[in-house]
Amino acid sequence: MPVLTRPAAPTHQLPGAFFSSLATPTTGSVDTSVWEVRLSPGHPATTHQLTRQEVFVVLSGRGRASIAGVDHPLEVGSVLIVPAQTAFGLEAVGEAELTALCCFPTDGQAVVGDLPPFTPPWAV
Repeated sequence: MPVLTRPAAPTHQLPGAFFSSLATPTTGSVDTSVWEVRLSPGHPATTHQLTRQEVFVVLSGRGRASIAGVDHPLEVGSVLIVPAQTAFGLEAVGEAELTALCCFPTDGQAVVGDLPPFTPPWAV
């Protein structure tokens, strides 16, 4: 289906993070998963790695990305490109949520600590 309807509420939740799956293999996207993430202010970033490059577009709020131990400030309109196999974390800065649109290849996976790679459920 070429046109999808945005879900009325987040489809997945972790502490301090809300995910809304927009285009995924389940909904017919073959190559790219797209979702919106909202990060609560004051919640620390979860450091992880990705098996493929991920791209974020900041829609609202301010944030900070740590890539390979280097901090990068983010604001509305910032485009963050996270390289594969690189330690990465993202957090809201200030008192407002950070909202970003995320694009990730459908065959990409995340790695947290020593756990095996997994496909994030909001990307399925």
